Amino acid sequence: LLPAEAEALVRALEGTELRDAGGQGWLRQHEYVEKLNMHAILSASTGQEQLLTELLVTYAKVPVLIGELISVEIWKHKIFPVLCRLKDFKPRSTFPIYMVLQHEASIINLLETVFFYKEICESAEDSILDLIDYCHRKLTLLTARTASGETAVLVPPQELQKQAETMEFEISLKALTVLRYITDQVESLPLSALTRMLNTHNLPCLLVELVEHCPWSCWEAGKLKKFENGTWHVVPPEDQVKMTKLDGQVWLALLNLMLSPECQRKYHFDCFNKGQLLKLRAFLTDVLIDQLPNLLELQRFLSHLAITEPAPPKKDLVLEQVPVIWDHIFKKNAGKWEAIAKHQVKCVFSPTEEELKFQAQRWAQTYSLDMMEALAPSKPRCAVCGTEAAKRCSRCRNEWYCARACQVQHWQKHKVACNLMA
Repeated sequence: LLPAEAEALVRALEGTELRDAGGQGWLRQHEYVEKLNMHAILSASTGQEQLLTELLVTYAKVPVLIGELISVEIWKHKIFPVLCRLKDFKPRSTFPIYMVLQHEASIINLLETVFFYKEICESAEDSILDLIDYCHRKLTLLTARTASGETAVLVPPQELQKQAETMEFEISLKALTVLRYITDQVESLPLSALTRMLNTHNLPCLLVELVEHCPWSCWEAGKLKKFENGTWHVVPPEDQVKMTKLDGQVWLALLNLMLSPECQRKYHFDCFNKGQLLKLRAFLTDVLIDQLPNLLELQRFLSHLAITEPAPPKKDLVLEQVPVIWDHIFKKNAGKWEAIAKHQVKCVFSPTEEELKFQAQRWAQTYSLDMMEALAPSKPRCAVCGTEAAKRCSRCRNEWYCARACQVQHWQKHKVACNLMA
């Protein structure tokens, strides 16, 4: 995006009503978010994302994005179950459902990219409490699902089930990164935010659970697989002790919360919390500390904690703030869930052929092949031999090859798909 385009999109961001989720105006807002999200990723890859950060701060749009995030979450858990129970809910297209799911993923991805900056965290103001609550809910579900082996996510029509599960998992991992960036700013956070993280939600103990269960790592058929850059891949034996980015986010969040003097003063080091934190000592191996030397300080802190009885937290007069966005949406829509669902059946989930074609054309422009390739974490591979490819089918522009010989060899298999796409 050109600077003027980015500014226009940021200025156009505004909160939408819960009943309008999936509608035309709402989809237009999602389009703005998606374009800004892709712009943020591309800018971050070249170290030029400062402009978007300044625009979001200048026009005070971070609370708007957080509000949209909370709104989608409430829609998933309050409106969608009612929709599924309605007899006349037979969507002609799963497109609006997918868009609502994608909206949450796009917003959290955008926040993950920009929350690295202190200015963004500060510009969130009181809405930071809603974001902390949101991240806590996502990580709690992630930990519970990993411990039980069950998936507890929205159940859309069958064709979207797998996609919804994958999306929910990735959203939770991005929420982890956002939470870690928030803990980076412990010194400048409002007191109510610190109290909410440490005592209301007990985030240190939740992070210990993540270290124990490690949801982004699993054994399958005797092989260790880890989730990185959006995919699961088999880890060779020599790299099995290597720390992933997600492991690093958990440990950095723990460092920020446990070693800050203000956090140590506020946190309740009772018997349970102390016992949970001391579990970390088993994971603080020399190999791990070599990869993240700052963990040596955490190791010393835990050794000291094991042999001492921390003083009880100082009892101050506490006026605890409550999240405003969640409460506002709930109070505004309480008792209207079924009415909203019926409205959406009529106005959102029964689009005409013309509306579907129009929306498909708009999204085809937004999600262009060139843009998707620029966002891809890895370079394309040849469809025949698997080596890095620099050429692709000029007709459908979908299949990649390293040389013409591979393209000719693959033509018999590829021509049916090529004809359809062309």
